[in-house]
Amino acid sequence: QVQLVESGGGLVQAGGSLRLSCAASGRTFTTDTMGWFRQAPGKERELAAAIIWSGGLTYYADSVKGRFTISRDNAKKTVYLQMNSLKPEDTAVYYCAGKNSRKNYATDDYDYWGQGTQVTVSS
Repeated sequence: QVQLVESGGGLVQAGGSLRLSCAASGRTFTTDTMGWFRQAPGKERELAAAIIWSGGLTYYADSVKGRFTISRDNAKKTVYLQMNSLKPEDTAVYYCAGKNSRKNYATDDYDYWGQGTQVTVSS
């Protein structure tokens, strides 16, 4: 069983940056695909970004492409989401999640989840 703990959320002005971190414990992190989801009030959960176990392939939703960067450090069992040029519409709870690497890295069928961290972007 893998446990995930997110950190790095907070309040930032539009145009600013934040870096989210997700620390994992458990044996399978280094071979799993990892993703960052977000869910704003009244909206459906969205897969914002994903990265395969080696870091060699990434996925980004159109809404964050060019502004967000996902990365991972398998030695530290941590996945990151660097968010630049933030907009008020990026306001959401951000969740880290993982899944078996045999699944398609760009789909939203994940196996385990963190508790989420709030990101609020003021205008």
